[in-house]
This record gives sequence, C-alpha cells and structure tokens, in this order.
Amino acid sequence: MNPTDTAKAASTPGSATLTLGGGCFWCTEAVFKRTKGVLRVVPGYSNGQTINPSYEQVCRGDTGHNEVVRVTFDPSQIGLSDLLSIFFVIHDPTTLNRQGNDVGTQYRSGIYASDPQQLAVVEAWLKAALAAGELPAQVVTEVALEANFWPAEAYHHDYFTKNPNQGYCAFVVAPKVEKFKQVFARFLND
Repeated sequence: MNPTDTAKAASTPGSATLTLGGGCFWCTEAVFKRTKGVLRVVPGYSNGQTINPSYEQVCRGDTGHNEVVRVTFDPSQIGLSDLLSIFFVIHDPTTLNRQGNDVGTQYRSGIYASDPQQLAVVEAWLKAALAAGELPAQVVTEVALEANFWPAEAYHHDYFTKNPNQGYCAFVVAPKVEKFKQVFARFLND
C-alpha cells in the first residue's frame, strides 16, 4: 500500500488533510507543528513521478517531487482558509521554483488538495484572495490534487525542534517561526 493511502486511511473522523509545499519542509513543518488545531504534520515528497524517492534524488531534481508537509487538522479548531493564510505569509509564493537560497523545482510553492471538493475550495479561496488584493498578483503557486506522496526520512521529522542551533535552522527557519508567532498569535499552540 502506498503511504498516501495509509495516511489517509489513518485520519480520524472530524479531521482533514492538506499538503503544502513552501520551500524547505523544515520551515513549513516548524510553523504548522506550532499551529492550534493542527493534529499532525508529516514532512515528505509529493506530486512527482518516482516511487519512494530519497532526499538526495529529490534534491537533484530527478523525481519531479516537491518538498512538502502533509497537515492533518481539526476543521472545528482551524479552518482551511486560516491554514492557507498562514501558508501565504510564511513563504514567498511569487518566485518560481525558489525560496530564498533554495532553488529547484523541489522548492516550488504548491498546494495539494486531498480530494476534488477541497481542491475547488482552495481554488475559490485563491481566486478571491487575489481579487481582493490580499495576495500579490504574480503568485506562481501550483494548485493540484495530492499525488504520489511519500514521507521523508526519519531524520527530517521535527528537524527544527531537534536542531534549533543548526545554521539553516537559526537563520532561515527561526525567522519564519517568529513571523508566524507575530502575525498569527491567535493560532499559536499553548
């Protein structure tokens, strides 16, 4: 069984799942693990063609996968629109295949819905946010159904929590976490 199917089968009643690619998954995982209403965050690789790719393969750009986090959340505590608002604040959705110094298709901005109904909601939210001027007009975020998701290797899970003083964590991840705390304090886990 593909891990995509296993994870969906394991979701609890009253929860929903959305997969997000916003550059290095250490950054997005660190933010969403601190978000009230988020039940689980799994870093991984999505929407590529290789079966069970390794981090090295994804970094070489050989697989078509995006570094992502699969976010399982309780919609009674945090809405899909709130998750999307957080997502668009913590990464740059206007640079194609790039987040800061991280360059390549594996760092593309992407929203991957768990089913066609969720995809329609995401597309409508994005269209409305763009029309209202809440997002820059040059957003290049890929929006699609999640496909071919594979969890990242164990050492990537909780990376920021386990390695806060590592260079990338201190200078790239920590500022994103701080920005989240400042802008979305109401969604910060207690």
